Amino acid sequence: MTKIRKNSEVMDSDNATQIGEIPVQKMSESVYVGMCHKIGTPQQVASRRDITDIMELLNNQSDDFGRSMISGSRREGFRLLDSDLDNMFWQTNHRVIWDFSQSEYYNIHRQVMILCDSSESPAGFTLLWLPLERAGQGVLLSCVRMNGGLYISSSKYRDNKCTFNPDDTIHGPCSSGTSGPLEYDAAYCFVSDFWPPSAASWMDRCHSWPPLHVVNDIVRNGCHFVAIGHKLGNHEDNEWRISFSQAENKIVYSMNHTQFLTYGLMKLFLKEIINNGLRDEDKLLCSYHMKTAVFWVIQQNTLPLWCPQNLLAGFWVCFKLLLKWVYEGISPNFFIPENNMFLSKIHGQAQTSLFRRLYGLYEKGIALLLHSPSIRSSIIDVLCNPRLTVCTDEHTLISEAEFDIELFVEIFSNDSLQTSDLQHCMKYIQTIEQLIGSPLSQYHVVSLQKHTATILHCTAYILHNMYTSTGVNKQMYIADKMPCHMLKLAAKFGCISDMLYIAMYYYKTLRYREALSIIEMTKVKLARPYLILVYRGHVDRERYTEAVGGQSCSTKMRQAVAMNITLCNGICYISELLPEQLSSRQNKGSSLLIPPFVLIHMLEFLCSRHVDTMRAQAALDELQALVHHDQGLYVDNDTRDISWEILGICQQIAGNLQAALYSYQQSLGQYPFHKIQTATTERIQDLHLSTPHFY
Repeated sequence: MTKIRKNSEVMDSDNATQIGEIPVQKMSESVYVGMCHKIGTPQQVASRRDITDIMELLNNQSDDFGRSMISGSRREGFRLLDSDLDNMFWQTNHRVIWDFSQSEYYNIHRQVMILCDSSESPAGFTLLWLPLERAGQGVLLSCVRMNGGLYISSSKYRDNKCTFNPDDTIHGPCSSGTSGPLEYDAAYCFVSDFWPPSAASWMDRCHSWPPLHVVNDIVRNGCHFVAIGHKLGNHEDNEWRISFSQAENKIVYSMNHTQFLTYGLMKLFLKEIINNGLRDEDKLLCSYHMKTAVFWVIQQNTLPLWCPQNLLAGFWVCFKLLLKWVYEGISPNFFIPENNMFLSKIHGQAQTSLFRRLYGLYEKGIALLLHSPSIRSSIIDVLCNPRLTVCTDEHTLISEAEFDIELFVEIFSNDSLQTSDLQHCMKYIQTIEQLIGSPLSQYHVVSLQKHTATILHCTAYILHNMYTSTGVNKQMYIADKMPCHMLKLAAKFGCISDMLYIAMYYYKTLRYREALSIIEMTKVKLARPYLILVYRGHVDRERYTEAVGGQSCSTKMRQAVAMNITLCNGICYISELLPEQLSSRQNKGSSLLIPPFVLIHMLEFLCSRHVDTMRAQAALDELQALVHHDQGLYVDNDTRDISWEILGICQQIAGNLQAALYSYQQSLGQYPFHKIQTATTERIQDLHLSTPHFY
């Protein structure tokens, strides 16, 4: 460590003030603009958070015994390509307490009391003891006997919980896997309503940051316990780590945008420079270390003003703190400083090598960021044009149309409340009614509108299917009137494509002419030149701005947005697609996503067969042309399997069996996003059985 000691003597010098003749303030402004494009403007980040918050709040209404929380970078507002989806799950009838006197706040006959025993654990970790030796079966199966008491083993609990999906792997305290293009981590944990005594000093440190109301909110909401022990602890397999994920989300939300971009810059610095070219096993630093460094720097008030002109100064202070930590081999947890997060990984030769790597970067000054593909161009722009005027005003960074595209993509990707359970629908609607009376941002409102439309779609079809099966006239009347009203209501504040749920309903109830009337109205609206197709992510900016520029998000969604039609696999919408829904459901698929242009041609074909055969053929021809020749304009890659399938179904109904066979084969050749191969294969077999001389 001799070389390290010598290097440390100059660690406090500041060689980051400029590159050449360019002041760091001007470069900071340029990097701020570049980071807004890479990570998001203040409003983009705010909209992502608001939409995610609403989705999580509603999702948690459907389960009386469990809760979930989105955590990690996506919850914080990042949408980087490698931002995975982190979720925490816990049972609401199991509560962790720090002292048995806290049990007085619970009905111990209904709630399972779990008592923390931190006497033999490193800082930030604890054992979880069942003093009454009573718990749910899944918890009891994860218990071990220690010192005469019954303790929940973190390793057993993790193994038991993380084996639900055979394709998942255990990563730290989480079950890791993939869902479409996204990677996810699911942590099964326990919750405490009380703030840990070992983190009491954190409250005393928060004089100026985070703000007092944030601190109070954090302490009031307690903490969680995730299933991983300390590698150097006496009970590694049985210990639990105290998790402050909920607190961290609230702290990141309280950052101003320059602070948030500094955190983002540290994440990019880690990925693109520090860890670049290293094998996974050689990556000693992680994103959590970067976040912790930013937290400490902001709280210690090292930089008096966090603004775009000081972005690189803030980054440099954070980097120097990280360098100091690696030199000393100590990275104090933000909430429990006694918990040294470097203790088990960064020591000895590994520590020396990492310090030398970081110090080599430190010697380059702020020019080290030229090694970052994400940041390089922002610095070079100023170097090549020293007189360049950089405007950091948010309204100049992104057009209204571009902002709205991302907003509606975010809303659609969080539209996950499709359910076939009527009780869940009722709980969702009750919660929405309560939310309407509370202070809401414009992003909360438009997100709630889409969720409400989705819930009304589900409720309408559930009620229709439920009552029509009784055959009682009065109930049949209710079964028609109520769903009709709900679907029309949903169309009033949903997006344009939501009208197709009405058309499907009219087809389902044999009202073909009424369905065709709705289809015609929808066609006219879908032909608008300023339409945002959410799954395409493109719009004619000038026409869009001219038509709906400056209007509310709600108005824009009603007048200028179309999304894929989502069919919950537990609900029958139209009988023609039941085999596909069943196949998808059997393969753990929750729904079918159908492009509105595909569904509109399908419905027009199905309805016209009963009233106008020439129009039916024309609709089938349009559907065939669309599916055969579309280059991603109206049918995205994820929906090509179901689009070919729908074409085949319509061709088979029309009697063109050769064409239907080709379409089914094409469906099998697409990316199996919907997992409908079983249905497709059965349809091909049916073709063979119904026409033995087909070939």
